Amino acid sequence: MTINKIVLAYSGGLDTSVILKWLIEEYQCPVVAYAADVGQQEDWDAVREKGMATGAEKVVISDLREEFVRDYIFPAFRANAIYEGSYLLGTSLARPIIAREQVRIAGEEGADGVSHGATGKGNDQVRFELAYLALNPRLKIIAPWRIWDLNSRNKLLAFAREHDIPVPVTKEKPYSSDENLLHISFEGGILEDPWNEPEPDMFKLTVAPEQAPDTPRYVEIDFAAGNPVAVDGERLGPLAMMTRLNELAGAHGIGRLDLVENRFVGMKSRGVYETPGGTLLRVAHRDLETITLDREVMRIRDSLVPRYSELVYNGFWFSPEMELLQKTMDETQEVVNGTVRLKLYKGNCIPVGRKSDNSLYHESFATFEEDEVYNQADAEGFIKLNSLRMQIQALTRK
Repeated sequence: MTINKIVLAYSGGLDTSVILKWLIEEYQCPVVAYAADVGQQEDWDAVREKGMATGAEKVVISDLREEFVRDYIFPAFRANAIYEGSYLLGTSLARPIIAREQVRIAGEEGADGVSHGATGKGNDQVRFELAYLALNPRLKIIAPWRIWDLNSRNKLLAFAREHDIPVPVTKEKPYSSDENLLHISFEGGILEDPWNEPEPDMFKLTVAPEQAPDTPRYVEIDFAAGNPVAVDGERLGPLAMMTRLNELAGAHGIGRLDLVENRFVGMKSRGVYETPGGTLLRVAHRDLETITLDREVMRIRDSLVPRYSELVYNGFWFSPEMELLQKTMDETQEVVNGTVRLKLYKGNCIPVGRKSDNSLYHESFATFEEDEVYNQADAEGFIKLNSLRMQIQALTRK
């Protein structure tokens, strides 16, 4: 396969540093090392320096944080996306924006190849490559983990030493992690045994619930068309909003999750996640919908959530069916305006109040006191008509 230039999704870690050098040697062409800032804590100067020292023609670092929250996190939370009942899709949502920028850079740099460091066992290879193919099917895709013989950490280290690639001297973590503005994930290593409890010092974004403050913290989140726009009355942009929610929830031990999920490629995988701000956002958004969405609209929308979530998880963000579902989800959000009050306490996020100018809740109808809007005698006919098929069935049995 003849390739003129490659854009590599690059982190500066051992794997992608080795891949960078391997691509240069294997394809005898310039390689652009591209790193995406989606909110992970990183020394970007060091990443740039290491990429150039390893042989990159250029190192491009793209700040995608605002766009990531506005165009990926917020749309998914407008749809109440959640995979297999508990996972808020932190890694899944970051991959399409990273891939989109990579394709853009390839066009800008005149590259005809793109590469990534995902293995042949995981979901990320699918997410990256489905995005590449949806956005520019002419690009040639190189997935080193599927074609090279450097299939162990020892071989990677040997290659790095042979090519003078700096290897961190810090103690190797007993797991792998991936961080962005929505979450941080931990998997592999000691976590591969689903019986092993995560080490207490592993967590980064949240305090242990038992060590959280003994006094609850109340917080109010304002929404407009399904998007959070203010916290405790202070209007915030998407990036500032996500940062604030992460801080508030993390301080109270909210957002930890330990689960075994089903990967798209077919195997089960154990993951541990911290999604502090996302947990607040989902709970508050869902609660506001209880007073603003029509019952039947909510039921139809909820029936679509598993499919929407699977599309995100499996990497179909840029598919036509995803576009259709997003438009449908957003149509329901026009009335999701108002404020939710949450109580944060030792790992718990509890809605304790909600209000909206679009509220369908009317005390005059729901009250247990005397009212002038509801004729209770009407319920008799309602019950009889709804029970008619069961009455006929009972008579038939007799």
